[in-house]
Amino acid sequence: MNETWTTVVGNAATRPDFWETAAGVAVARFRLAATVRRWDRKTEGWVDAYTSFYTVWAWRTLAANVAASVSLGEPLLVHGTLRVREREKDQEREKARSGAVEGESGPKRWITAEIDAVAVGHDLTRGTSAFRRVSQAKPLVNAPTGTTSP
Repeated sequence: MNETWTTVVGNAATRPDFWETAAGVAVARFRLAATVRRWDRKTEGWVDAYTSFYTVWAWRTLAANVAASVSLGEPLLVHGTLRVREREKDQEREKARSGAVEGESGPKRWITAEIDAVAVGHDLTRGTSAFRRVSQAKPLVNAPTGTTSP
C-alpha cells in the first residue's frame, strides 16, 4: 500500500485517553501540537508561526506504554502513518439530544489529521528521560500435567 509515513515533533496537547476494545485490544489516543518557529529579522529572534494539531492513535503494547509515560505538555516525537479525514456531525440530531433551540442547522463538517503511531518517544533535545523496559508476564507451565499455574 502507498501510505504516508511521517515523523512529527511537538508537545502533548492532551493527556492520553486509554481503553480496551470489546476484543481486549488496548487503545490510547491523545492530541499532539506542533508549532512552526520562524526567524524574525526585525526582532532578531525566533517567533511562533502557526500550530498544527494531530490526533495520535496507539494500539496494543504501545498504547499501554503511552498511557503510562506521556503527560500533558511533554515534548514528543511521533512516527507513524498519516491519515486526513473529513468528519460530519448532524446538528439537528445534536440539538434534539441536547434540547437546544437556536443555532445553525444541517451537518457540521471538519477535517482532522490523524497519526497511527508505530513509535512515540520523548524529545531528548528538550530534556532527559529514564527508560524502563516492560516485561510481559507469561504463565508458568507445570511440567508433569501441562496445566498453567494460577
